[in-house]
Amino acid sequence: MSSVNISDSVRHYFSAYERKNRQIVEDLLSTSFIFTSPRDDHISRAAYFDRCWPNCDKIRSFTIERLLEQGSEAIVRYVLEFYSGEKIRNTEFFRFEGNKIVNIDVYFGRKF
Repeated sequence: MSSVNISDSVRHYFSAYERKNRQIVEDLLSTSFIFTSPRDDHISRAAYFDRCWPNCDKIRSFTIERLLEQGSEAIVRYVLEFYSGEKIRNTEFFRFEGNKIVNIDVYFGRKF
């Protein structure tokens, strides 16, 4: 059984976006990391940093509404608030190997 606290690592990941701290995300993601969203189909770690990381400049905050952890996986529902004031509710599925995130699948929600 892994000693990593999955929930804390997920919170740390979202906090890194709020703080614009790429190094934290780099440290959390495995070298074999794969990211999937409605706009990105199984992209690599390098492509994730090219396509997704720049969005942190638009992000004000994440409010985690629900975080469920089981084994080496977690599901998170959150409200993402942009500096523009726009808010979106999304869900993400995280899979870990040890203390590294190996996979994130994002499911876009509604704007409100």
